[in-house]
Amino acid sequence: MNDSRFSKAKSPDGFEEKIVQVNRVSKKTKGGNKIGFSVLVVVGDKKGKVGVGLGKAPDISAAIKKGVSIGKKHLITVPIINGTIPFEFNIELGAAKIMIKPAPRGSGVIAGGAVRSVVAAAGIENISSKVLGTKNQASNVYATITALKRMTERYNKERKIK
Repeated sequence: MNDSRFSKAKSPDGFEEKIVQVNRVSKKTKGGNKIGFSVLVVVGDKKGKVGVGLGKAPDISAAIKKGVSIGKKHLITVPIINGTIPFEFNIELGAAKIMIKPAPRGSGVIAGGAVRSVVAAAGIENISSKVLGTKNQASNVYATITALKRMTERYNKERKIK
């Protein structure tokens, strides 16, 4: 399934980049308006590694490059078991409330736009999620990344105990 709202690109090092949000920002200065762009980019290799970056620059292409490099610096590794996550996880991060839970094989990615871009970039094939809080895509992307990070920490702790 290809969603045309989100731009996708594949870089030579195997990472797929998805542009989630582009904001045009202007600032009043003495000499006139300064216009810039902020771009939220999700980077993933579809093998369990995913990161998010917010690039800001006077033009869109430079902002995308910055966002991609920031995303690659802040990669997290997500445990994928049989194409899905190990267990259900709920998170509240600011106004964003997100619930992600494993889904049976063949059900696909059942998620809203912001969550979908993160889990698809990570390579999770079957997942069910619900965005309960804000409609702000940036907040939802950051909350999803944080949920996956905390889920990974908990999963690693449980594996060490057993």
